[in-house]
Amino acid sequence: MSDTRRRVKVYTLNEERQWDDRGTGHVSSTYVDRLKGMSLLVRAEADGSLLLESKINPNTAYQKQQDTLIVWSEAENYDLALSFQEKAGCDEIWEKICQVQGKDPSVEVTQDPIDESEEERFEEMPDTSNLIDLPSCELSKLEEIADLVTSVLSSPIRREKLALALENEGYIKKLLQLFQTCENMDNAEGLHHLYEIIRGILFLNKATLFEVMFSDECIMDVVGCLEYDPSLAQPKRHREFLTKTAKFKEVIPITDSELRQKIHQTYRVQYIQDVILPTPSVFEDNFLSTLTSFIFFNKVEIVSMLQEDEKFLSEVFAQLTDESTDDDKRRELVNFFKEFCAFSQTLQPQNRDAFFKTLANLGILPALEIVMGMDDLQVRAAATDIFSYLVEFSPSMVREFVMQEAQQSDDDILLINVVIEQMICDTDPELGGAVQLMGLLRTLIDPENMLATANKTEKSEFLNFFYNHCMQVLTAPLLANTSEDKPDKDSSIAPSKGSRICPDNYQTAQLLALILELLTFCVEHHTYHIKNYIMNKDLLRRVLILMNSKHTFLALCALRFMRRIIGLKDEFYNRYIIKGNLFEPVINALLDNGTRYNLLNSAIIELFEFIRVEDIKSLTAHIVDNFYKALESIEYVQTFKGLKTKYEQEKDRQSQKLNSVPSILRSNRFRRDARALDEDEELWFNEDEEEEGEAVVPPIEKSKTEDDFPDSYEKFMETKKAKESEDKENLPKRTSVGGFKFTFSHSASSANGANGANSKSVAAQTPPAGSNGSSSKNTSLSTTVTSTKGSLIGLVDYPDDEEEEEEEDTSPRKRPRLGS
Repeated sequence: MSDTRRRVKVYTLNEERQWDDRGTGHVSSTYVDRLKGMSLLVRAEADGSLLLESKINPNTAYQKQQDTLIVWSEAENYDLALSFQEKAGCDEIWEKICQVQGKDPSVEVTQDPIDESEEERFEEMPDTSNLIDLPSCELSKLEEIADLVTSVLSSPIRREKLALALENEGYIKKLLQLFQTCENMDNAEGLHHLYEIIRGILFLNKATLFEVMFSDECIMDVVGCLEYDPSLAQPKRHREFLTKTAKFKEVIPITDSELRQKIHQTYRVQYIQDVILPTPSVFEDNFLSTLTSFIFFNKVEIVSMLQEDEKFLSEVFAQLTDESTDDDKRRELVNFFKEFCAFSQTLQPQNRDAFFKTLANLGILPALEIVMGMDDLQVRAAATDIFSYLVEFSPSMVREFVMQEAQQSDDDILLINVVIEQMICDTDPELGGAVQLMGLLRTLIDPENMLATANKTEKSEFLNFFYNHCMQVLTAPLLANTSEDKPDKDSSIAPSKGSRICPDNYQTAQLLALILELLTFCVEHHTYHIKNYIMNKDLLRRVLILMNSKHTFLALCALRFMRRIIGLKDEFYNRYIIKGNLFEPVINALLDNGTRYNLLNSAIIELFEFIRVEDIKSLTAHIVDNFYKALESIEYVQTFKGLKTKYEQEKDRQSQKLNSVPSILRSNRFRRDARALDEDEELWFNEDEEEEGEAVVPPIEKSKTEDDFPDSYEKFMETKKAKESEDKENLPKRTSVGGFKFTFSHSASSANGANGANSKSVAAQTPPAGSNGSSSKNTSLSTTVTSTKGSLIGLVDYPDDEEEEEEEDTSPRKRPRLGS
């Protein structure tokens, strides 16, 4: 056992009933001998002197509180407490105590205060009575009564005896009559004593006493006693607040008098606990547990009584959805339902299920759809809270409703789209409501809570619905803020980069970060749905525009989105990234970040380190082929050198495989330099694309993805090809360190132009190979050379030697795809 686990503070209770700190030390339990049994020893941390030696008495009531506290009494006015630094140490000593007393360590009090009271405190009692003799209830005895009440609080046994005495003699009502007398006489001393008495009685933690104190007859006098705290210069005015300021609103008249009384009582008792009583100290935490339970069971009763009154709830729903209901009335109705749902959290699971099913049958979701679209911020906020209760209770119920609704309504008024629009239009500068709504959306689209339902097709049906009807609404702000329009005042990209805009507005950046967080979740948990959407919308390219944002958190969100995609190690995604040259904005961000050692730098390095460690060959080849010249100067990590090493090793393996093939089989099908293609070979690629119908998917792998990707992706690629043929303008180039030039590619196919002259490839490319194979050393880094189709396949052909160059035939014959 380590010292920190046994480290404790020793407390004793002084005459003023305050806990004194006797010092810090280390506790141990020691078996002394058969007569003395086992004792607790605490030695001082500073000098090792003995702070405490206490025999574990088989009849002493030890109490465990808050996982790290053990409290007990050794004499009538000598109470002790050990406060442990760690829970593990407290648990160990508690087990020793329970072992001595023959108790189960799971209990929190080792002795029953009623059964053991006579034997425990026999010497304290002059007669055989279990009750404490109470002084007569007179003004002159108030000080004596106050001393008695406060003196028993440290002992569970004496608290129980006093509670029985107060209950049997009707003593509380007599005390409250004295309160009225003292207040009429302005007897400040008597009122201060009554404060101590009533507060002490509350700390007795006895439900039967609460029933008396919180009755309609007594509760306001109890509140009145608690106004006269001796530590305050002037008494509080709690009764004035409860009777005049706090107004009970009945959205629909409540005819059940018992229900009305229960609602009033619960509000007032909650007020006493939350406002009037001081926050309990660490030693008093359990004193009010019964008060908490009293409030809890009151709420259960209220919910049950309202739920059983179908006429009442039907009337509430009718007014909530009635167009003629005025805004103030609707606000009150929504707030009622919010509080109603909050109370329902006190119900047992079975009863809570019945409660929400009742609300669903009455039409809570259509009603929410109406009120969430209202202009009133308070109404929308309350409706969002109600919606959160429903989603937390049963995501499947909400999903079933919106799918049925989609068959009858337009996309614009679907409940989920209303929720998304509220998230997008949140006016809060910190987007508090948007964050809450985003969490609810994530719960609804989480496949994990779709698996255990009776409807086995829920997952596929709902995701089809979401991507067909809702995803375009969710991504609209992202696509709008990464469009090809000219930059406006909110643009954070320099004019030279004016082909794309990026939001500079902080609130917009926060919103885009939330949307990206949700899309990242989709990448992790959805399969072909999000993949198809990313391809069709060229979404990753649009997201990576946000790498230019001045808000680092937004750039990191965009990077995280790409990192999740790469983390899937899906070659379909990899080919999409390579074909679109989508590492460019990431490397631009790394270079623009310079020598700053910050989170952005570390996150980008981690992305490339993942590719290196996981040995993703296609991405490694693409990065080294196109960007290594710009990255080789980064030496504070070995990531990029490691990528180069992986690249060279794979290159050597491929060379050995090719050399092992007879030359008659190789003939002219293998070009050794994938970066120096002639026109005939380019022509082959163009023909190959026409024959296959999809440039990104190799023939063998296509069969694997046909089920996941219908014709939509082929249409996407055809659209991109058409766009490429129309878009011939040269974009402004961005110069990074060392004269290294980048330009942002327009489309996913721009990295594969038909010839080097018109290519928009943007990387530090190796010049065309010459006969001596060494000209690259003397060529400027800003030389632009065509990216090739070879970078799109898993394994690539690389230059080998000049002899095989000379053996090449000029006939445009297709070479085999080594990655297939």
